[in-house]
Amino acid sequence: MTGRPRTDFLARVRESWPDPPDWVVALAEACTSKTQGEVARLIGYSPSAVSATLANKYTGDVAEIAERTRGAFLGQHVVCPRKGRMRRDVCMAWQAKPFAQTSSDRVAMFHACRSGCPHSRLKEG
Repeated sequence: MTGRPRTDFLARVRESWPDPPDWVVALAEACTSKTQGEVARLIGYSPSAVSATLANKYTGDVAEIAERTRGAFLGQHVVCPRKGRMRRDVCMAWQAKPFAQTSSDRVAMFHACRSGCPHSRLKEG
């Protein structure tokens, strides 16, 4: 039994992006070495969003996928005012968390991400 043929994610990118940015190539390479579902979980998106991004058809926030991919697969870091150095994808994951009083750290991070952090993509207030 041979199973399903492996998808050539880099070929898909070359067909869909005239001059693919580094993060798109990194996303395709990650999908080649892991499963698309694993890659999607690592950056906090659905497999269909990853697929659409690789095909240059994603209609959502491509800049956010780019930042998460750069953090997860290209080693981009930021210096969080509260926690210090962290990967950009981890920073984005903290920003996405809703308010919850489960720990003082979680409360502090919720407020830090929303009160002037230079790395926040959220609107203040």
